[in-house]
Amino acid sequence: MSNLQKALESGKFAITAEMAPPKGVDFSHQIAVVEQLRGKVDACNVTDYQSSSLKASSIGLCIKLIQLGIEPVLQMTGRDRSRMAIQGDFMAAAAFGIENILALTGDHPTVGDCPESKPVYDLDSVGILRAAVQLTTGFDCGGNKLDGAAPYYYLGACTTPVYDPVELQLMKMKKKIDAGAKFFQTQGVYEAEPMKPFMEMAEKYGVYLMAGIIPCKTAAMAKYMSNNVPGIRVPEYQIERLKAAAAKVPADDPNVKKLKAAVQEAEGITMSAEFLAELKEKGLCHGAHIMAIGAEENVPKILAEAGF
Repeated sequence: MSNLQKALESGKFAITAEMAPPKGVDFSHQIAVVEQLRGKVDACNVTDYQSSSLKASSIGLCIKLIQLGIEPVLQMTGRDRSRMAIQGDFMAAAAFGIENILALTGDHPTVGDCPESKPVYDLDSVGILRAAVQLTTGFDCGGNKLDGAAPYYYLGACTTPVYDPVELQLMKMKKKIDAGAKFFQTQGVYEAEPMKPFMEMAEKYGVYLMAGIIPCKTAAMAKYMSNNVPGIRVPEYQIERLKAAAAKVPADDPNVKKLKAAVQEAEGITMSAEFLAELKEKGLCHGAHIMAIGAEENVPKILAEAGF
């Protein structure tokens, strides 16, 4: 049983962070991040060609995290692999002690940095969950018996609380539960109210819900995400709060741009910490998934400000 599963099932408010593999072969930054997250998180998600951008493989960094003593969550998309390749990666993951899996359909290659790459989409997120469950029975996608013991996985999926109509997302969530999902990590949320129906669904079916938290580094970032990223809505009052923080920096300061960025990032950390504490206090989720997007050093700061 993974640490993440133990944390959630024991009633602990679980914390996961997110880390992207490098665009290359130098893992030094990721190794440094491990030391900052050690003892602060229950597991660390490793993205799988996030936003269809080519990087080192998720399973490669997951193995490195295992070697460094940090529990990974292997993200697996259906965009780039057939069901045979997916099950092959799952078996390799189990051989290295990787139990946590997050199933994703994946963004289309045309939105990424290798737009000529051909998509596969043999399986969507529901199909990926079923493929993992199938392996746990001791058989592969062709009905062939596996050599040795069957692997074990703790399966998760994603859901999007800010969605219209919300009933459609709840239907998708139920399909993923039926396919084998035991925990859910949400798209980034900024207000508590949208979490309520998803928490009710989780409680009804005995699964666990982790709220996605994306700290806003600047007002411009917050506005861009709110306007351009499906499923994310940053309230206007929060954008104004970031602007107000930046406005306190004297316009004649020689380092005005750098200082404005720094004070906005600090305000974003405080806002995320306040929201994290609110979610826990109101019992609107079983844990949080913090996506710092290249600023993983801020995760411990958020947790400390939130009282963890």
